[in-house]
Amino acid sequence: MEKFSYDNKIVKYFLLASIIFGFVGMLVGLTAAFQLYYPGLNLDTPFTTFGRIRPLHTNAVIFAFVGNAMFAGIYYSLQRLLKARLFSDLLSWLHFWGWQLIIVAAAITLPLGITTSKEYAELEWPIDIAITLVWVVFGINMIGTILKRRERHMYVAIWFYIATWVTVAVLHIVNSMEMPVTLTKSYSMFAGVQDALVQWWYGHNAVAFFLTTPFLGIMYYYLPKAANRPVYSYKLSIVHFWSLIFIYIWAGPHHLLYTSLPNWAQSLGAVFSIMLIAPSWGGMLNGLLTLRGAWDRVREDPVLKFMVVAVTAYGMSTFEGPMLSLKNVNAIAHFTDWIIAHVHIGGLGWNGFLIFGMMYWLYPKMWGTKLYSRQLANSHFWIGTLGIIIYALPMYVAGVVQSLMWKEFTGEGTLAYLNFLDTVESIKPMYLIRGVGGTLYIIGVFIMAYNLYKTAKSGKFLANEEAEAPALERKKVVGPFHRVLESKPLMFTVLTFVAIMIGGILELVPTFLIKSNVPTIASVQPYSPLELHGRDIYIREGCNNCHSQMVRPFRSETARYGEYSKAGEFVYDHPFLWGSKRTGPDLGREGLINASAAWHYDHMWEPTNASPGSLMPRYQWLYSASIDKEMTAKIIDAMRKVGVPYEEGYEDRAVADLEAQAERIAAEIEESPEYANIDRDSEIIALIAYLKRLGTDISKEE
Repeated sequence: MEKFSYDNKIVKYFLLASIIFGFVGMLVGLTAAFQLYYPGLNLDTPFTTFGRIRPLHTNAVIFAFVGNAMFAGIYYSLQRLLKARLFSDLLSWLHFWGWQLIIVAAAITLPLGITTSKEYAELEWPIDIAITLVWVVFGINMIGTILKRRERHMYVAIWFYIATWVTVAVLHIVNSMEMPVTLTKSYSMFAGVQDALVQWWYGHNAVAFFLTTPFLGIMYYYLPKAANRPVYSYKLSIVHFWSLIFIYIWAGPHHLLYTSLPNWAQSLGAVFSIMLIAPSWGGMLNGLLTLRGAWDRVREDPVLKFMVVAVTAYGMSTFEGPMLSLKNVNAIAHFTDWIIAHVHIGGLGWNGFLIFGMMYWLYPKMWGTKLYSRQLANSHFWIGTLGIIIYALPMYVAGVVQSLMWKEFTGEGTLAYLNFLDTVESIKPMYLIRGVGGTLYIIGVFIMAYNLYKTAKSGKFLANEEAEAPALERKKVVGPFHRVLESKPLMFTVLTFVAIMIGGILELVPTFLIKSNVPTIASVQPYSPLELHGRDIYIREGCNNCHSQMVRPFRSETARYGEYSKAGEFVYDHPFLWGSKRTGPDLGREGLINASAAWHYDHMWEPTNASPGSLMPRYQWLYSASIDKEMTAKIIDAMRKVGVPYEEGYEDRAVADLEAQAERIAAEIEESPEYANIDRDSEIIALIAYLKRLGTDISKEE
């Protein structure tokens, strides 16, 4: 027997970080939720508007709250499943502090408007590099621990941990291919349709391989431990794992149904999304059936309560997701608050509740004591469950109301609700109720933090938990193929990589290599220098968090917005800005609706003046801030490097073109008697130039 110790200290620190950042991320999300009911909460500062704090909320919850808890759960279970201390204490702490610095960098840069605008990948290129380095450290530590194990076979949880590390690395590297302009600014290497496909290949699979596969591994370890029961079916876990990781990677295009993405890619994403029901529910059933014979304990044990609801929420989300991939359902739900409800059933129920159950189980173990108060834990469970219900139900109602109102026609064949704000006014009460649900959920987290603090105070922390196990004997493993494979971690990792790369390659490569998949349009020209500055401001302010730029081929949308969007219109869009939510109207044809420059000027200063009932923040700082003309040449050069056909030397006269266009827009505004002496260099002029350009490359007749 060899004596060694498990490292609990690193687990403790990841758990503490998860709780602290969880509070921050959830409070930011709650603020954003109430901003949609009471716009005054935007506070008229550039750092607290919905467009800037919404990505702060998603990044804090996904990568800080869930990410830190994921690392804690992996590091605790990995050591015990392999009967070995983590490969390197130094790497463990480099991983911990590196990850926290990345989170702090996100918390600083996102409110400052330093963003790529890509959903769940908003962080700029220096932080992307840091993420890559820290992820490599994590992988070395994990694989190193597996290689020095004292247990020959890798348990199912470890399979999911390996798949998580491999796939997230691939997704992050491909989606983060950017052309730097400055330390805080870059442009996506991909444009338009290609960028959209890469982003949602990443975005959907970030959900799959950061929020799902590691937590399935955590479920496979902590649920049987808490229930003191073996996993229901080993064979089912094999089918669950390989089918899930192979199928999941194909499903990203279902986020782009009815867009300008080629139909073959849309159909492929939809087909594989439907197929996902089988492996997803296989995992859910494997988890729930593990509790057979232990249901009496579920009624009493808060740990099992949280885990049962978590696995059930996983089942609900993984049924709803494929259903939303059906085109007829997607036509109703996409761009509405239905998707917000769907996402939060998974986030609050699956990830949140599984984390809470894991924490309630881990704290007594690591502090060598009993949970301070089972009654408080049960109170947390019921308050949290009620919070999820009160959060999600109004969003489902709001989503259906939005879709029906957007699509309704009168008997005369005209839109019944031509004014988009009619829809906004009708669902505002739903936003208030949603905020109440979020408040209840956070109250539950405060109860948990107090309970865990008192639990820790009543015990003594075991930083290095003593253990012993026989050394691993080197001998040939015989038996079924998968049992042999479980004893060969490097081969297992390679096969995992192959499984996830097949779908990625077959979806992405044709879109990039076959030109007919993204046909060009002769009238589509690159943005002017002033429009590029305006587009950067649009991205900085997070306008695409509330406005889409994709008119879908529905009668209701072409009647409201104009001609549906074509793939060739976006060939110079680095990055794409199609959006995923319509809190405000689509802007894909904004330049053709004949809104004057003066209207935009008034609208951005006080949205309710131009659009009574608007929920949009005021952007009054744009009127005093000036664009940086010294950046113009760098922007043009960077755009040329990613494929935009600006002629050589154009950067030398770009500022002159910029000033000429700014003069025309300012002069147009000054035609209104209430405006005079407009600052030609102000950011608002550049933003108006961009908004007036949108959709104009295709004429009204076309």
